[in-house]
Amino acid sequence: MAFWLVARTSRKITDHLHRNIGVLRSSSACSLVNTVRRFESTKAEKDFSFGYDTSDDENQALDFPGGRVTFTSHMRFIPESPEKRTHCYRVLDDNGKTIIGSHYQNISKEVAVRMYSFMVTLQVMDTIFYEAQRQGRISFYLTTNGEEAINIASAAALTPDDIIFPQYREPGVLLWRGFTIQEFANQCFGNSADYGKGRQMPIHYGSKKHNYVTVSSTIATQLPQAVGAAYSLKMDKKDACAVTYMGDGGTSEGDFHAALNFAAVMETPVVFICRNNGWAISTPTSQQFRSDGIVVKGQAYGIRSIRVDGNDTLAVYSAVHAAREMAIREQRPILIEALTYRVGHHSTSDDSTKYRPVSEIEQWRMARDPIARYRKWVEMNGWWNDEDESQLRTEVRKQVLDAVQVAERVKKPPLAELFTDVYDQPPSNLCEQEKILRDIVMKHPQDYPTDVPV
Repeated sequence: MAFWLVARTSRKITDHLHRNIGVLRSSSACSLVNTVRRFESTKAEKDFSFGYDTSDDENQALDFPGGRVTFTSHMRFIPESPEKRTHCYRVLDDNGKTIIGSHYQNISKEVAVRMYSFMVTLQVMDTIFYEAQRQGRISFYLTTNGEEAINIASAAALTPDDIIFPQYREPGVLLWRGFTIQEFANQCFGNSADYGKGRQMPIHYGSKKHNYVTVSSTIATQLPQAVGAAYSLKMDKKDACAVTYMGDGGTSEGDFHAALNFAAVMETPVVFICRNNGWAISTPTSQQFRSDGIVVKGQAYGIRSIRVDGNDTLAVYSAVHAAREMAIREQRPILIEALTYRVGHHSTSDDSTKYRPVSEIEQWRMARDPIARYRKWVEMNGWWNDEDESQLRTEVRKQVLDAVQVAERVKKPPLAELFTDVYDQPPSNLCEQEKILRDIVMKHPQDYPTDVPV
């Protein structure tokens, strides 16, 4: 049975909390009551009165399963979008100067310089591996050009115990955690030193040692997986969270919505980081959704959310640092929308000039580069100079080129590895497939690589 209750003071309480705590307004006073009484029965207490003041419909409320709902005598539809777009959190201006009055997480000189060094390393590694693909030395590659701040700053704000569920444009997170340039090269070349034994296409990295779940090509499947892992961390009372990344295109998948709802209902310590770079390969965001970006989708599912300048290293670091603390301390999911721009092509299989103007790409490359912007801030602190820059880029370039040459010389995994590591004893159908494959390779050797042991 539903009970009709008087809720005269709910609005005052809500307004007070919003003023003094600073939590974004998510709905009416009913959501506050729902949060406080999350685990209490929705059945009204026996001593509640059936009476209410009929002079003002807004003082009437229904004690409905899920929380109290207030009434109004005015028919109002919720608008399809707010009058003003959600603000974007920022710390550094375009010239690398700290915005007056900005609030951010302080970082030491050591961490700040290390973050910059890894951003440069990621950029150089991308450039050389991309060129290697163009030379026919590896089959595929995609870069993080323009998104280095999201990679490195988010990684720096986490701990090694946090479990990473990447999409495919987050190698910087793995680089920060200690994955070597040689290990990256081995994976891209699919040699016998590759942990995936050459079964995956390039850039599908993974490392159990570094709590980095192997990349999967299928879009958004990592999101519900991250929620499940976060629930496990919660059950085990671990001081850690799951962190998962996606692009704006990933939010168009059903897995995104299922994951957010699952995370909110189960109250799991998971941080969703969306790299909204404006394009899902060739599909612009205007053809993906009509909402105010991604940040408002979190609010719709009851998830605390923030929009951040993804090209501002300090803003990303501060937002992820705060999100991680809230996720673990309060056992709740957090959604971060990082606004950025994919300066490079989607991958080596793509030519982005076919669907977006070159002038737009160059504007972001020259005027809004996250590495150049962060470098200015580091230099203004007296922690970096031109000599440091030249030395770093020379050393990293040599490391990557050496790693490529080494990876090329390492033997490929034998053909038999295609059929291992799934069953303890291979079933008859797999044995039959292996035999057929070997016969075909022996019959048509010209169609298969000669460096793969048969």
